[in-house]
Amino acid sequence: MVASSSSSSHPSSASLKFSSPSVKASSFSSPPPHPLLRFNLTGKAFPGGGTPETKESPLVVCFGEMLIDFVPTVSGLSLADAPAFKKAPGGAPANVAVGIARLGGSSAFIGKVGEDEFGYMLADILKENNVNNEGMRFDPGARTALAFVTLRSDGEREFMFYRNPSADMLLQEDELNLHLIRKAKIFHYGSISLITEPCRSAHIAAAKAAKDAGVVLSYDPNLRLPLWPSADSAREGILSIWETADIIKISEEEISFLTKGEDPYDDAIVRKLFHPNLKLLLVTEGADGCRYYTKEFNGRVKGVKVDAVDTTGAGDAFVAGILSQLAEDLSLLQNEEKLRESLKFANACGALTVTERGAIPALPTKEAVLNALLKPVL
Repeated sequence: MVASSSSSSHPSSASLKFSSPSVKASSFSSPPPHPLLRFNLTGKAFPGGGTPETKESPLVVCFGEMLIDFVPTVSGLSLADAPAFKKAPGGAPANVAVGIARLGGSSAFIGKVGEDEFGYMLADILKENNVNNEGMRFDPGARTALAFVTLRSDGEREFMFYRNPSADMLLQEDELNLHLIRKAKIFHYGSISLITEPCRSAHIAAAKAAKDAGVVLSYDPNLRLPLWPSADSAREGILSIWETADIIKISEEEISFLTKGEDPYDDAIVRKLFHPNLKLLLVTEGADGCRYYTKEFNGRVKGVKVDAVDTTGAGDAFVAGILSQLAEDLSLLQNEEKLRESLKFANACGALTVTERGAIPALPTKEAVLNALLKPVL
C-alpha cells in the first residue's frame, strides 16, 4: 500500500508487537532441520554477496505503488513534534519485489512514479536491488507519492499521505508491460491501486492478463482506510477482486474489518473468506507468527521474537519470504510440512525487518534469515 506498509501488510497494526529482548526461533520445539537443506538457494546474486548466480529463478511480478516514506528519527512523537525525518523508499508492492530479490529470487515491479528526483531515485533503488524495473512509468504531470509515518513508542505506525493525485494513481492500461506480466510465475498486488481511475482499470487489466496466462495471483489487501472515500467503499473495493486470487495474505485487523467486526481468531469466521478457487489463505499475527488455511489443512506457525524498532515493511517481508519459496516450488501448497517450513522462513523475514527503520532498507538477505532460524531456542 502506500506506505510500505505492510507491515505492509499490517494495517494499523496492533498485529506487530515484538517484545522479547532476544531473537528466538520460537517456531521450533525441537532443533530444526538445517534450513539450508530445506530452502531452495537457487537464484541470482544479490547485494551483500552470498549465493552465486546459477539459473534464473521463476519471476514474481509486483504491481502497484512505490513511494517515499518519511520516518521520524525519534520514536513516540507526533508528526508535529518529530525533530527530523529519515527518507526511506517504500510502497507495499515495491517492498515485496525488493524483498524477493534480497532473498535471491527474481522479481519485477510495475507501477508509476513522478518524473522527478524521487521517482528517478526509486527506479535506481529497484535496479540496485536487482529488481527488474522495465515496467516502471514516469508521469511528467504528477509527483511521486509521499507518506509521513509516525512511529509510536511501541514501533506501530500512523500515516499522513501526500497523493492528490500522485503518479501511482495515474498508471493507465496502455502503459502496462504485458510481456513482463505474462512471463511471471506469480503476480502480486494490493488494493491501493483499486481506489481511483485510471489505475483501477490498469490493475484489473494486468490481473486478467496474468490469469489468462496461467500466472498464480497473490493478493495482500493492505488496508489503508485514510486513502479510501469511506469504510464501505474500502470493503467493497477490497472484496471486488477477492475471488480471482489464488493466494491471499490478510491481517487480523483486516479480517475484522471485512467481516464487520467478527472474531478474527475464529476459524469458522476466517473460512468465510476462503473462496472456492483459493489455494492458500494466510493470516499474519505479528510477533505471534501466522495461520494458514488450504482446502485440505490449516494450522499456525509461531513467530520469531525480536525487539521492534519500526514495523513498517514487516508484512511485506513476510510476503516476500513466502512468495520466494512458492515461486520455486508451488507444490508447497499441497504439502503441509513443507509449507510450514516455508512459513517459518517467512516469519523470520518479517521479524528481522522490524529491527531497523524503514521498509526497503530493513529487508533481510537470505543469509540473515537462515542465521536467525539457526539460533537456539531460548
